Amino acid sequence: MKVAIFSSQSFDRKYLTQANQEYGYDIHFYKTNLTRQTVNLANGFPVVSCFVTDELDAQVIETLCQQGTKLIALRSAGFNHVDLTAARHYGLTVTRVPAYSPYAVAEFAVGLILSLNRKIHRAYARVRDHNFSLEGLLGFDIHGKTVGIIGTGMIGQVFCQIMQGFGVNLLGYDVAENAECLKLGLVYTSLAEMYAHADIISLHCPLTPDTYHLINAEALGKMKPEVMLINTGRGGLVDTQALIAAMKTGRIGALGMDVYEEEEGMFFHDLSASIIQDDIFSRLQTFPNVLITGHQAFFTQEALTHIASTTLKNIQQFEQGTLSETLVI
Repeated sequence: MKVAIFSSQSFDRKYLTQANQEYGYDIHFYKTNLTRQTVNLANGFPVVSCFVTDELDAQVIETLCQQGTKLIALRSAGFNHVDLTAARHYGLTVTRVPAYSPYAVAEFAVGLILSLNRKIHRAYARVRDHNFSLEGLLGFDIHGKTVGIIGTGMIGQVFCQIMQGFGVNLLGYDVAENAECLKLGLVYTSLAEMYAHADIISLHCPLTPDTYHLINAEALGKMKPEVMLINTGRGGLVDTQALIAAMKTGRIGALGMDVYEEEEGMFFHDLSASIIQDDIFSRLQTFPNVLITGHQAFFTQEALTHIASTTLKNIQQFEQGTLSETLVI
């Protein structure tokens, strides 16, 4: 079976090559993203594997179908970049990796909270310059604070478990309640009630039409002054321009972002010798209480191992006609 791997980084090649020792597929790695301009590279490949940076709109999917592709094997849990209606229309199966490592993302979200609260990233930069002043580095005890979790699936559940160890009050919001979170003392509330009481809010919900710009000007206006907002979910969950306005007024006390709604073409690339053309992103970087990372929350050895093995297992099960419904979108 020929498999085209798009948006492949060095770590993709390493972990997929290791996992492929069990399967023996004819894998071709393409560093480029899958787009309308590059889709012809997939000509003759029955399987195409994509990441969140790839463009899978109706035109790309139609071309894939015409070129003989039968399966789109996503190397991610999210699928907001895929036109599923078009995929169904052209008879393409789409699989994903639904739970590669909830610990990776949840632990990273906690890391952002700790770094922002105690200004660890700023302190590190100071000490490198032999500046040992504590001015401007004051934080607060997380113990006793109220933490809001939007999205209480597996990642939200693990985040809940970790934060419970800090001795916080846990508030949650989701379309369905998680019994494990309830056991940990989490109380489900409306978003309005969460915004009014939470000192820290962490986003762990998927990006769907219903959650696009969930955090907008109206939502930000309801939050406690100086709230800490953490987003390790998807960039589109947050209206970035509204966020900047809230930062300027002091409504947001600290912001941790591992994702950005216009990250395509920027994240996962070395642009250190380039001038960033995104003025909104550049404005965010001017705030001293903002910590932005480049979509690395998933980036652990365990997660990459699981992503690679599950992706190839999905291909095998598709080939054998034994695909689990939980893996098909």
